[in-house]
Amino acid sequence: MPPAARRTARQTDLLERLVTLLVAEGFASFTLDDLAERLRCSKTTLYQLARSKQGLVREAVKHYFKNATAAVEKQVADTSAPAERVVVYLTAVAEQLRPLSRQFLDDMAEFDATREVYEANTRLAADRIRQLITEGVTAGAFREVHAAFVGEVAAATMQAIQRGEVSHRTGLSDSEAYAELASLIVHAVAS
Repeated sequence: MPPAARRTARQTDLLERLVTLLVAEGFASFTLDDLAERLRCSKTTLYQLARSKQGLVREAVKHYFKNATAAVEKQVADTSAPAERVVVYLTAVAEQLRPLSRQFLDDMAEFDATREVYEANTRLAADRIRQLITEGVTAGAFREVHAAFVGEVAAATMQAIQRGEVSHRTGLSDSEAYAELASLIVHAVAS
């Protein structure tokens, strides 16, 4: 797939429409012919974005998470109080996950290339939580806690959310589980 800076307006629009379709319906059951028909383009046009269905899906998932990360970080940047930053961060992650259908999440978990993208984003999110906790402890807004441990607990929970285990055991959607995680962390580290 051409880098974002080299994509044409048409390719960018097609990628956005592909993301919208996959997020709503998943991707395992689609063939390239199905995708071309649903997106009203040729397979040749799709091949300009990626060389295979797997590559196309991976690029769509990467594109989704790149945009989601930017949206989350913008909200965090607009917040200054340490406890609010943690809540805003995890709430924003929840908001970004809300549009993802269960089929999309299940397909993403089953497909190695997309699972790797989701896992990498989960690791980055856990690292961000560690950083936000450390900043809060340093600023005196949080009690003295082991930020790396809190980050590890957050990471383990985020991974369980990612694998669908939390949803299965609690009935919470992924976005609801992230909101609960935000509340738990902030109350656990409050001074």
